Amino acid sequence: MSTSPAPEPGRSKPGRSGYHFLGGTGERRRSRERALELTYEAEQKEISPVELLAELPVAPTDYAVRLITGLTERHDDVDELVSGHSSGWALDRMPAVDRCILRIATYELISELDVPVAVVIDEAVELAKEYSTEDSPRFVNGVLAAIADTVRPDDTVRSAGGRAAGGGSARGGSAEGRAARSPR
Repeated sequence: MSTSPAPEPGRSKPGRSGYHFLGGTGERRRSRERALELTYEAEQKEISPVELLAELPVAPTDYAVRLITGLTERHDDVDELVSGHSSGWALDRMPAVDRCILRIATYELISELDVPVAVVIDEAVELAKEYSTEDSPRFVNGVLAAIADTVRPDDTVRSAGGRAAGGGSARGGSAEGRAARSPR
């Protein structure tokens, strides 16, 4: 028997930052979260995310399916972009959750052109805050900002300093972020 308090009605499980109101998230946010869960599960089972989709008794939302199938179809392109913009981090050395978040968001950047760059990056950073390490949000932000500069140069959100969202370098975030996340 759990000694943890039950969530209040209308709220989901507690996260690092407290309870998350179910009513405060949109369908796409829930779809991204479900895509992350399924992509991570498929990676752990060493099967294709599309194979995992076929095994599910209930299909996820259309957008989650679109993210998973699109990511599977463009896997090589996505991994090339992530690898090329995550200086000092080989894909297989990244935390698995970060890798899955980066893959999903990179797919969105190259294929879901109706979703603004700022939204893609913000949603990915929020997933990293919820599901990964303390340093992950900064790392994810820097890598995705650099990828966005490459794949959507006219749509990249610029800060006052002229750099991509988050102020990171074009090679995976700020110097502090890279130092904190350097491979051991």
